[in-house]
Amino acid sequence: MTKKYYISGAGETAMTDVIYLDNGNVTRVSSRVFEAMKERYLENYGVPGGEFGHMYEEEASEAIWKARETVAESIGAKAEEIVFTSGVTEGNNLAIKGAVEYMEKKDSRQKVITSAIERKCVLNSFKELESRGHEVGRIGVDSEGFVRMEELKESIKGASFLSIQHANQEIGTVQDIRAIGEIADDAGAIFHTDASHSFLREKIDVSRINVDLLTISGHLIHGPLGSGALFIREGVRLKPQIVGDTREFGLRAGNPNMPAIAGLAEAVREAREEDVVKMAHMRDRLIKGLLQIPDSELNGPVKNRVADNVNVSFRGVEGEAILMLASDNGLIIRTGSACFSPELKYSYVISAIGRGAEEANSSTRFGLSRYNTMDEMERAAEIMQGVIEKLREISPLYRNRRN
Repeated sequence: MTKKYYISGAGETAMTDVIYLDNGNVTRVSSRVFEAMKERYLENYGVPGGEFGHMYEEEASEAIWKARETVAESIGAKAEEIVFTSGVTEGNNLAIKGAVEYMEKKDSRQKVITSAIERKCVLNSFKELESRGHEVGRIGVDSEGFVRMEELKESIKGASFLSIQHANQEIGTVQDIRAIGEIADDAGAIFHTDASHSFLREKIDVSRINVDLLTISGHLIHGPLGSGALFIREGVRLKPQIVGDTREFGLRAGNPNMPAIAGLAEAVREAREEDVVKMAHMRDRLIKGLLQIPDSELNGPVKNRVADNVNVSFRGVEGEAILMLASDNGLIIRTGSACFSPELKYSYVISAIGRGAEEANSSTRFGLSRYNTMDEMERAAEIMQGVIEKLREISPLYRNRRN
């Protein structure tokens, strides 16, 4: 018999049988975001035109500028420093390759630096640059995922570009962006940070930190998939990665996705500091409940951890089995298991912080949102207790460990 589930957060009045804790992958759009997008699809569906345009184009030009102002204000930037993108992957590619390719005009070989635990779109952008002859440095991290600052200070000598994320996508480590920005500034390097997992959870004011490029995405803050923006500090030059017309200050050709932009702006307007405080309390309660399970270990720091992230390894079991059995019990989570990876490789982030294959393969990420509740944290911990106990009963690896 097919089970009927009412997904958690599917609507403000929806009953919930399933607990959705994969918000680090994608969040549901809020009702207000959906309505803002709906208007752009069904009523005001024009796109910005040139200097002169018909009424739909003029309305769209005004709307996109207001959205630009909304996003800019949220990070202390100026509206003209915001370029809309299709999300974090495009934003990071534009920032990294755009900056380095522009600097190639002066020197075809640049020295560029990143960390070992960045998102794959960052790491693969650096791999591409390396394949084209650029010198790439990859900074290690400590056991909690914090960048090794002394190694960074040494490696950045002679570098022209640095990309270090603000908060890690798997273990929630929040880097000291101000300090890293000062190191980049002292070295004369352009500094980019991927803030997609910290935007609207951590305070960001680009007017007070030495960051030149900053990536954000809407799909992690209850905005739509396919929405995002890149902050580009005035004076920083990039080579466009999508060419055509001169929209988005000549950096992103093509008709702008007005529904996505409207949804992103609405998600930013909806954000409240009290929601972040609520998520932090839920995070701490969930961590406490999960660590009561024997042979479990928190990945990432206790302090300086983004409010919506929990990541725990459960020794003796595979992450894929955890995910599937948890899902069968109405709990939606994510794993770092090699079996769950398209490349069949276990989490490089967990490996980078010094954990072994067993810990990486059993690493499990719980992503929270403002639509979750403290009761769901209690229930999630109870479900996980049962899931881990059941899997360990049939796990030769765990039985051998216990013996």
